[in-house]
Amino acid sequence: MSDLVVVGFDDKEEADRILLRLRQLGKEYLIDLEDAVVVVRDDTGKVHLKQSVNLPTVGAMSGLISGSLWGGLAGLLFLNPLAGFAIGGAIGAGTGALSGSMADYGIDDEFIKSLSETIPSGSSALFVLVRKAQPEKVLAEFSDVRARVIRTSLSPDQEKRLQEALNGSAGTAVPTPEPGTL
Repeated sequence: MSDLVVVGFDDKEEADRILLRLRQLGKEYLIDLEDAVVVVRDDTGKVHLKQSVNLPTVGAMSGLISGSLWGGLAGLLFLNPLAGFAIGGAIGAGTGALSGSMADYGIDDEFIKSLSETIPSGSSALFVLVRKAQPEKVLAEFSDVRARVIRTSLSPDQEKRLQEALNGSAGTAVPTPEPGTL
């Protein structure tokens, strides 16, 4: 089962930087991210979502490949495999992009949108869905980060340890903000 962690930052670019560091830790097999979304609220108050997985692009590529293959095979039956390859690829890419744009993977988009309305202007938040991690090693990598835990599916003890690590205090209890507030 995956754990959801939503962390807020005072800086608009900090969530992007943290996500890059998390991906690097993933390459070192210290954390396995299922999904991640960066939310930025600009100075005018407009919310921008940056999905880590672009489903329409993934769908279009897989549709292009499978459509080209099936189109080429169908074209062989009619003695024109190149036309079948081209037509099958175009149809496959279109249907793949359409199905990818309609799919929802990982963190629920409505949850992201509703929670992103609570972050202040000029700040950012990082939504991560973690399959598995080595918490002590991951938290040690982020000892220099200052952030607020907005919402998690972690146990209260794990959430407290995470907030303490993000505040830079090893033994001091930190009050956890009310869910949905910063």
